[in-house]
Order: sequence, then C-alpha cells, then structure tokens
Amino acid sequence: MDKFNIAIDGPAGAGKSTIARLVAGALGFVYVDTGAMYRAVTWKVQQEGLLPEQETEVAAMANRMKIELIPGEEGQQVFVDGVDVTKAIRTTAITDHVSQIASYGAVRELLVSLQKQMAISRGVVMDGRDIGTHVMPDAEIKVFLTASVKERAERRFKEMQSSGTCTLTLSELEQDIARRDQLDQDREISPLRRAHDAVLMDSTSMTIEEVVDEILGLCKDKVGGGK
Repeated sequence: MDKFNIAIDGPAGAGKSTIARLVAGALGFVYVDTGAMYRAVTWKVQQEGLLPEQETEVAAMANRMKIELIPGEEGQQVFVDGVDVTKAIRTTAITDHVSQIASYGAVRELLVSLQKQMAISRGVVMDGRDIGTHVMPDAEIKVFLTASVKERAERRFKEMQSSGTCTLTLSELEQDIARRDQLDQDREISPLRRAHDAVLMDSTSMTIEEVVDEILGLCKDKVGGGK
C-alpha cells in the first residue's frame, strides 16, 4: 500500500493536534504538529529576551535554532537546541504571541521549508493553518477542521485546567481565540483559509472519536487507507 499525506487545517482550538495524532496512530503514519514549531520559536524569543516586535532579530534567531519533533508515548515531544520544551510551549505566555511570530515571512519561509522536507517521504499527517494551501498542496487528503468560538474556548479551558496552565477565565479565552482567528485570517503571508479541495468538518457537536472515524473514512474512500 503506497503511503499518502494528510493535511488538517483550521483555527486555534479546533482540536487539530489531537485529531491529527490519533489519525496518524491509526494509520501508522508520522504526525507533524506545525503549530508546535511556531510555538518553539516563540519560546526561544522569550528565552533570548527579544521582543515579539523585533522581526529582523526574531528571524535571525530562528535561523540559528534547532527544532526537533520526536514521537513519544504521550504524544509528540518538542526539543529546542536539545532542551525539552513540550510543556513550556503550551503556556498562555506563548499563546499570546505565537500568531504574531507566525506572521513573519522569514520565520514562515524557514519552517515551511522544514515541513516540506518532512512530507517528502509521505505517510505524514500534518496539522496547522496553511498545510493544505501552502505546505502540502498536493496532499491526497485535506480537511479543514473547525468549531464555534464558544466550543473551542470551552475545550481549551478544560485542557488548560487539567494541565494546570490556565491563567484566563473562560470569557477571556473566548476573546483570545476570536482575536487569534482574526490575526491568522488577516495576515499577509499564508493566511488561514480553506483549500478549495479540502473537506469542511465542523466538530462543534462531534466527539473526538467521531472526527477521527470520519477522516479515516475519507482515507478509505479516497486512497484505500494506511498500513
């Protein structure tokens, strides 16, 4: 069975990472969390004492750093220059600035190049904002996963509560997600949008298992699917 690539795009808090990881596991494919890569750069910016507004300095720093995505028992581990930042990149301090860092052309060019390299061998499930439109435009399966702002805020709130990283109220989180949606849609380079050939999937009233099953069904229908 030939391997194929799966692109899952969508707004913040739509559950892309969880869904992509489960789909990859079911198919025996490699999962690539592109959002973690932008978060890793944002983390490094803060460690270096740079301001998010210092675009030139941020881009230069991004070119010097080494990002590694390593599959682990509890999901993908993220390393920056040998340091495990898997948990550190999920804090509110990172979330507040990642959309701005991701809007910089030089940063996107660098990370998209890395992501394209990861996809060459195929058998990849990649999630992000511009995977189906820019990173893997030839992916055999494309999904645009979304949910209402209210539902996404509630999911993220529960997630952050369980991990002990919640510093916002539910109302503040809802406002923050709406703000990030606007930033991602309005940015000049690779804005968030649905690829013309992507299947729109609204998960507002769906369980994780239902979304995974639907995507696996697409794989079976379209390419015969997996290992």
